[in-house]
Amino acid sequence: MRIGELAEKTGASVRSLRYYEEQGLITSTRSPSGQRHYGDSDVERVLFLRRLFNAGLSSRTIAELLPCVRDPSTQKTDDAWKRLTAERARLDSHIADLLRTRESLDEVIAANRQHRTALSAE
Repeated sequence: MRIGELAEKTGASVRSLRYYEEQGLITSTRSPSGQRHYGDSDVERVLFLRRLFNAGLSSRTIAELLPCVRDPSTQKTDDAWKRLTAERARLDSHIADLLRTRESLDEVIAANRQHRTALSAE
């Protein structure tokens, strides 16, 4: 199938599919005119990649996880688990940072309202 058909079947943009290929996450064959062609199995692969991207993983992290998918083993599965839990810890840290930032913003908003109230009382 051509890239447009793969995009339609997976909901991924053509631009995303080109990026996935550039990153080595999917591969295509080329027609004599240079058009990309994909196999039926690429539909499942792209849906899987989209799920990983939606989970907040980077293309670099996804590339690190793919050996577990291509050639599963106990060791590769354990390595993937370690990488995934490290990513979750990174997200937890980022969420904590965002919550602290929001609290700081709430304080600034409250100070603004106090200042506004003081101005109205004058």
